[in-house]
Amino acid sequence: MKTTRLIIPDVILLEPQVHIDDRGVFFESFNKKAFKEATGLAPNFVQDNHSESIKGVLRGLHYQLPPKAQGKLVRVTQGEVFDVAVDIRKNSPTFGQWVGQTLSAENKKQLWIPEGFAHGLLTLSETADFLYKTTDYYAPEFERCIRWDDSDIGIKWPIKNPPLISEKDEQGLFFRQIGL
Repeated sequence: MKTTRLIIPDVILLEPQVHIDDRGVFFESFNKKAFKEATGLAPNFVQDNHSESIKGVLRGLHYQLPPKAQGKLVRVTQGEVFDVAVDIRKNSPTFGQWVGQTLSAENKKQLWIPEGFAHGLLTLSETADFLYKTTDYYAPEFERCIRWDDSDIGIKWPIKNPPLISEKDEQGLFFRQIGL
């Protein structure tokens, strides 16, 4: 497994070793021992989630407050998304900064997003299946959302038309309003 620490070094891009032959493709999408060796981290994943979206759907920017904050290991099994992590750790030198990566079924890249980050994604392909492991359970009473289009964060979404977003995400707060 190849790992790359991004501009925000706690967010890690993971690229599995992919075996391709005339029968098809094989790779380990997760191996706890290999993950720890490659990243130095040993998260305890407790929940797997799967979302399906059509082109132009934007989900996020979601996070959960402590004590229910979630780390996430995310990947795409069908299609392509632009995936974003925003550092919301108040004492972090990268507080308020974001990183984005294109994840696809074709490139098989994954992104480790630790606790203390808001997360969002934009579907680039006609449809996309998005899977993610979390380090804590979904807890709606701790769930929060930052607006995807917050100019203080300034995410450069690869988008031409207004995205399709949920009513809940439409009610997201601006970064300066979240009070961390």
